[in-house]
Amino acid sequence: MARMESPWPSAELPLTGERFVPGARGEIWVEHWHRYHFAAQFAKGLRVVDAACGEGYGSALLARHAASVVGADVSAEAVAHARAACAGIANLGFVRAQCTKLPLPDASADLFVSFETVENLREQEEFLDEIARILAPDGLLLLSCPNRRECGDRRGFANEFHVKELYRDELAGLVARRFRHARWYGQRPGFFSVIAPEPHAETGHLAEVTQAHPADACPALGEPLHFLVAASRAMGTLGMLPATLSVLADRDNRAHRDYGKVMRQLETAGARLEEMAGHVDTLAKAREEAMKSRDDALAWAGELESRLAQAERTVSEQSRLIAERDGEIERRASLAWWLRLPFLRLLGRRK
Repeated sequence: MARMESPWPSAELPLTGERFVPGARGEIWVEHWHRYHFAAQFAKGLRVVDAACGEGYGSALLARHAASVVGADVSAEAVAHARAACAGIANLGFVRAQCTKLPLPDASADLFVSFETVENLREQEEFLDEIARILAPDGLLLLSCPNRRECGDRRGFANEFHVKELYRDELAGLVARRFRHARWYGQRPGFFSVIAPEPHAETGHLAEVTQAHPADACPALGEPLHFLVAASRAMGTLGMLPATLSVLADRDNRAHRDYGKVMRQLETAGARLEEMAGHVDTLAKAREEAMKSRDDALAWAGELESRLAQAERTVSEQSRLIAERDGEIERRASLAWWLRLPFLRLLGRRK
């Protein structure tokens, strides 16, 4: 598959803690992109609605395969961003609307996609009613939401944006009241071992992507870590091997939990490093101020020393003059001087 450049500009929507945007790190990008790649295989030639589309990255992916895609979101900022980013995609449009009141005709969609939306709504019944109204009678709904038993009960995680997370039976009831038939899938990010046939699987779905280009998927493993070869002298023997994907998952999910633990430790260490860097900056500024104060003090001390030396020279000169005058006073105060004084005056007159 030829690589396509992402339509999104470098300035992305801000991270709110709920809306996923391309460029977000961690397992969240794997979860969100996987769901849209999974949906894309059913979208070929269909009229698609993507409810709660955010900035439209998933809608754009679906538009590569669909006849038309309408992305809807309640956020004016998200819709404006999506329209600007995807302006060049002819079969893709966006509307600002609540998911319970979409401005779309009855039976106007063949595929309705809504990922991680229902748990954010109080009007969950109304939302499913709206989906049933918009979907054609033989249309397909792809909906995802967190598993309350796993996310909330077992992990003790509370998302401030979630109004009501659902247990499986609650979600099943919502869907069954509008749609008679359902096939369930489970999604769990983790560490898995995948054995994939070459050049690609005839059944199953594999989408290998990179975080730099998550919209461009390859249906096979690009560079496997190990080769696994099945060989025989009889072609019929190989025919017994299915060209399907084989996945081994750790039920305890230990490696993924260890990864999560390490990531949390790295985040804590990173925060600590930032805090320490702040202290270093503060100390550096304090040192700079101290050095400046020291230089000012040294300059002031030098000036003071110069003035002190000048004062000492002045005092020394004044002391010398005083000493001379004191000597003259002592000389004149002596008896011999007074006895010579008349003769000195007489000599002065004669001259």
